[in-house]
Amino acid sequence: MKEPILVVMAAGIGSRYGGLKQTDPVGANGELIIDYSVYDAVKAGFKKVVFIINHIIEQDFKETIGNRLEAFINVEYAFQELYDLPDGISIPADRRKPWGTAHAIYAARNIIDAPFAVINADDYYGKDAFIKIYNFLSKERLGEYDYAMVVYKLINTVTENGYVSRGVCSVDDKSNLVNIVERTHIEKRGSKIEFLDKENNWNQLDENSVVSMNMWGFNISLIEEISNLIEEFLTEAIKENPLKCEFFLPYVVDKIIKNNKGIVKVLQTHEKWYGVTYSEDKLKVMEAISKMILEGKYPNKLWEV
Repeated sequence: MKEPILVVMAAGIGSRYGGLKQTDPVGANGELIIDYSVYDAVKAGFKKVVFIINHIIEQDFKETIGNRLEAFINVEYAFQELYDLPDGISIPADRRKPWGTAHAIYAARNIIDAPFAVINADDYYGKDAFIKIYNFLSKERLGEYDYAMVVYKLINTVTENGYVSRGVCSVDDKSNLVNIVERTHIEKRGSKIEFLDKENNWNQLDENSVVSMNMWGFNISLIEEISNLIEEFLTEAIKENPLKCEFFLPYVVDKIIKNNKGIVKVLQTHEKWYGVTYSEDKLKVMEAISKMILEGKYPNKLWEV
């Protein structure tokens, strides 16, 4: 079996954050959040990373991280662009927003050739999460539709500075995913955590709900599933919301589960998530990284030859 690949989704421009949050330092020596993720991934056993970016940030991304990592892990790139769509689908006028996380994997369909983990570039996942997902993907008898996800408690994944998007999960007594619902507007409102539904109504969520932070483990069968679903999904979604509709990984996974084609094993981690959704979040992430360095979880300077 081929060695598992780490796939990093980094094509978003970060409109809410106000800049290229993927290339904004949080470490003592200019390290980015993605530096810590790739460092943890290498320690867990990953030997190849595919960065999914777009051409707008290509030069900046390569200069600030990609080139530096080449001494420690095999680095490749895929490009998520609005025009990379199946024949027959037209880009709506004024569309600028990327097509979503499942489309990001679609953009790397010609590069991914082995079981792979998927993460966001701007989320900190923690060492234990990478160990768990690597060990799962390295199983000697990984089935064609054996998938996994690392989950976190909702209370540990929200910000004080605005709203976030999370996949809210239901899990059975065998630690298999039953379903996942993408909530695109979750925020803390007073002492409660609530989400805004399509009718603009607020609904309370249990703070201990299990949520996805887009840390997945897939076999390459997912590529075919995405390719089979993307045209039908976008054809309908563009009619309803041409400027903001997105093709999410949870949508594809939910289809696979409901059609009894595959099983998604839920891997719980004790790690705490950190992320920079808004510029105000950056200080909290920097403080957390500094604390982990003092505790000896990371060296002061990550990438020393």
